[in-house]
Amino acid sequence: MLTFPQFDPVAFALGPISIHWYGIMYIVAFGGAWLLASYRAKQKNGEWTADQISDLIFYGALGAVVGGRMGSVFFYNFGRFLDDPVWLLRVWEGGMSFHGGLLGVLFALYWYSRHINKPFFETMDFIAPIVPFGLGAGRIGNFIGGELWGRPTEAAWGMVFPHVDQLPRHPSQLYEFALEGVVLFIMLWWFSSRPRPRFAVTGLFAVGYGCFRFFIEFFRQPDLDKGFIAFDWLTMGQLLSTPMIIGGFVLLFLAYQKSDSQSQLHANP
Repeated sequence: MLTFPQFDPVAFALGPISIHWYGIMYIVAFGGAWLLASYRAKQKNGEWTADQISDLIFYGALGAVVGGRMGSVFFYNFGRFLDDPVWLLRVWEGGMSFHGGLLGVLFALYWYSRHINKPFFETMDFIAPIVPFGLGAGRIGNFIGGELWGRPTEAAWGMVFPHVDQLPRHPSQLYEFALEGVVLFIMLWWFSSRPRPRFAVTGLFAVGYGCFRFFIEFFRQPDLDKGFIAFDWLTMGQLLSTPMIIGGFVLLFLAYQKSDSQSQLHANP
């Protein structure tokens, strides 16, 4: 049995300014995304300029933070928001929703794609392999912050979170780091290393993340104010992931149906 280390949420202080671990993880996430996007742009033979990459990461980060915070409020913590509206602005205390962040990113990148006259799914296929890096950094931030802990377990690697109770629990934040961060990153980076039809990379991301999140929810403690949504097992995370999985399979179907149609057209001029 392991014990949660009880990290100090403040990494270090500079006079009156406190630097929180949660904020550092965001810097790691967006800084790493910029480096990876710049590397991918070099492989695309000038399809993306350095300025476009910087703007892409900026608008994506803005959409992720605003959408993630709004999603956390409206999907999971609306009651807390009504009790303490200023909590909406205290991002360093945690409380971000991936699904809300995804909606924010989609909106921001749709607008930016129109601004630079690129097809929306060309942008999404370009950025999708980079997203798991940010997700992994975010899950480490969740672990350091001691939030989003797992359900009780008798497994040897069960971890006691003293600020919760004395029960050994699944360190579900680390499960999410491993699957949504490391495994999904490797899978998408490899898949996108060869030319793929439009929609395919985005579709694989949606299916991969949705399936991994749906699975991990069986080990993660349901939100106290939500509990199980239905069937005594369905959580809000699983409910929100289901449209992602369906939408991802639709995108993959469209991608390869279109690819097969074009191949037949070339074979029968």
